[in-house]
Amino acid sequence: MPKFLKKRFFGIHIATLFAVTSLFVITIFFYNITLGFAALIGLVMLAFIVIQRELLLRKELLDYLSTLTRQVERIGDEAIRDIPIGMLLYDDELRVKWANKQMKTWFQEKVSVGESLESLSADLMSIINNEEVNHEEVAILEHRFRIEIRRNERLIYFFDVTEQVEIKRRYEQEKPVFAIVYLDNYDELTQGMGDTERSTLNSQVTDMLNKWAVKQGLYLKRSSSEKFFAVLNRQVLDELERTKFSLLDDVREFTSDLNVPITLSIGVGCGTADFQELGQLAQSGLDLALGRGGDQVAIKQTDGKVKFYGGKTNPIEKRTRVRARVISHALRELILDSDKVLIMGHRQPDMDVIGSAIGILKVAQVNDKEGYIIFSKEDRNFAIEKLIEKIKEEPSLWSRFVRPEVALDMMTAKTLLVIVDTHKPSLVIEEKLIQKSERVVVIDHHRRGEDFIEEPVLVYMEPYASSTSELVTELLEYQPERLKLNMLEATALLAGITVDTNNFTLRTGSRTFDAASYLRARGADTALVQKFLSEDLSKFIQRSKMIEKAKIYRDGVAITKGDPNTSYEQVLIAQTADTLLSISDVKAAFVISRRTDGKISISARSLGEINVQVIMESLNGGGHLTNAATQLDDDSLEAVETLLKQAIDEYFDDQERGDEG
Repeated sequence: MPKFLKKRFFGIHIATLFAVTSLFVITIFFYNITLGFAALIGLVMLAFIVIQRELLLRKELLDYLSTLTRQVERIGDEAIRDIPIGMLLYDDELRVKWANKQMKTWFQEKVSVGESLESLSADLMSIINNEEVNHEEVAILEHRFRIEIRRNERLIYFFDVTEQVEIKRRYEQEKPVFAIVYLDNYDELTQGMGDTERSTLNSQVTDMLNKWAVKQGLYLKRSSSEKFFAVLNRQVLDELERTKFSLLDDVREFTSDLNVPITLSIGVGCGTADFQELGQLAQSGLDLALGRGGDQVAIKQTDGKVKFYGGKTNPIEKRTRVRARVISHALRELILDSDKVLIMGHRQPDMDVIGSAIGILKVAQVNDKEGYIIFSKEDRNFAIEKLIEKIKEEPSLWSRFVRPEVALDMMTAKTLLVIVDTHKPSLVIEEKLIQKSERVVVIDHHRRGEDFIEEPVLVYMEPYASSTSELVTELLEYQPERLKLNMLEATALLAGITVDTNNFTLRTGSRTFDAASYLRARGADTALVQKFLSEDLSKFIQRSKMIEKAKIYRDGVAITKGDPNTSYEQVLIAQTADTLLSISDVKAAFVISRRTDGKISISARSLGEINVQVIMESLNGGGHLTNAATQLDDDSLEAVETLLKQAIDEYFDDQERGDEG
C-alpha cells in the first residue's frame, strides 16, 4: 500500500479522536470553566494539526495520481506503438490516417499517411466496402492476417496469423490417406498363363508400382495377387491429383505393350485421422471405381463427396457366367422368402426399363410369387407407346402394371422391391417405395455414382453389359427349367437390348449377342422390335430439324440445339444424338434441348475415341464412355452451350497435356 494511503488512514484516526475530544471539552466546560478553556486551547491545537495533516495528504494524493497518469500514458503510448498487433486509422476516402509501429514494420511506406488502402491490398478494400463483414482473413504481401474492423472509429486491427495458417496447412497436408490399388482383370487374364509367364508379368507390374511408390513418397504393400494397400499423406495425394493419376495411363500402356490388357482401379479414403474410417472410405471408393467400370480412381472423403479420375477407356468385359448364376440363385432365394415382388425403374421409362421389368416379373412368376411392375401413366413417353399398346392386348400381363400409390398400399415387411436400370433413388418413379421397403435389390448396367440406394440386400451392377435387359436375360437362363418366355416377353427384352446398343452397334460384347440369341430362340420377334422402335412423322421431322442445325465444334465433335420455344421428349433428344454419330467424321455428338419437365438436357454420344462420360461429369451428369447425359436448371440454351464448349475444351486440353506428359 502507498505510504500516503497509510498516512490517510492515520489522519482518519486523528479526526475521530478530535471528535471525541470535542465532546470531552464540552463536558469539562459544564463542570469547570477554567479547565474548559485549557481543554479548548488544546483542542484548537489538535484541530490545526489535523488540518495540516489533511492538506499534506491531499497534496501527496494529487502527486501520486499525476505520476500514475503519466506512467499509464507513457506505457499506453509504448504499447500502441510497439505492440505486435497492427493498428490503422483511415479516413472517409479510405486513406491512411495513422498506423502504429508494427504496421510500418510489416508494410513500410505502404502505410504512410495519405496512402490509399488499395495500395496495401485490393482485397482489404473490398472487405471494408462490404458493410456486413467485420472479421475476415486476408493475404497481404507474404503475410496472412485476421483483420477486425471498427467502422465507427474507422480503425482496423491486424493480427498476424501466418504461422497459425502454416501450421494448419502442414497439419492438413500431413493427414494420413489410405488407398487400395486393384489390378482389374488380373486373375482372369493370368488363369491361362504358365507359371513362368505369370511370374514375369507379376514381377514387372509389381516393380512398376513399387517404383511409382518410391517416386511419389508413399508406402505400398501387396496384400493379394491383385490388390495392394498404400499409405500416404494429403500432400502426396494433392500431387497425384495434379497429375490426374497418370499412373493409370502408364500401367495401361505398359500392359498393352505386353498384350495383357490389365488396368488399375484405386479407392482412396481421406479427410480424417481415424484409421478405421479411412479404411472403410478407401474400400468404398474402390467399390465405386469398380462399379463404374474400373480403370479409374475414386477419392472418397468423410463428408461423402467423391472425386473421380480416369475412366477414359471402354470397360473390358469381365463378368463371368459364374457370377450371373450366383446372382440368379440369390435372387431366387430372396423371391422365395418374400410374399410378393414389386419392380420399379427410373422415371420416363424406356425400352430397357420395361423389358428388364418384364424379365424380373417372369422370374417372380416362375418361383410362384406375385409380381407387379410399377408404372405411372403420367410418366409415359412416345418411345414405349407402341410396346405398351401391345402389352395391353394381353390382359394377364397388363394387369401386372400398377400405379405407385397402389404399390405403396401393397407393400409389406416381406415384400421384395427390385430396382432396374438405375441405382439412384432420386431417379426412380416413386422414392417412397425405397424408404418404406426393408428388402431392395438393385440390377443396373450404369456406372455407379455417389447417389446410391442405401443398404440393398443384393446388388447386380455390371457396367460392362450393354443394358439391364441383357443382365436380366442372363439371370433368366439360371431360373427353373419350367420357365417359358412367351413371344411378347422375349421381344420386350430384345427391344431393351436393341435400343441401348443402337441396333447392336455400340457397347456390345459377346455376351450381348448370346443374350439376343437366347431371346430369339424363345420367340423374340425382330420385326416387332423394329415396329416398337418406329416413330411417327412429326417426331422424325423434329429430329431432322435439330440435325440440320448441327455444327462441328472441334476434332469431330458435333453440337446441335433444339428450338428454344419447344420442349422435347428425352428419348427424342437421345435419338438425335445417336443419329448424329452416323454422320461421316463425327466422333462425338451433343444435343442440347429443353425437356418436357422444363430442364435443359444434354445428351452425349461417342464412338469411343472421345470419353463423353468425363465431359458430362464435369457438368454434374454421368453415364458411360460412349453414352452420357446431364440436366441443367438454366434459362438459356445458349448459356448451356457455352458451358458445354468450356467442358469440351477442358477435356481436350487435359488430353493434350496427358500426351505431352
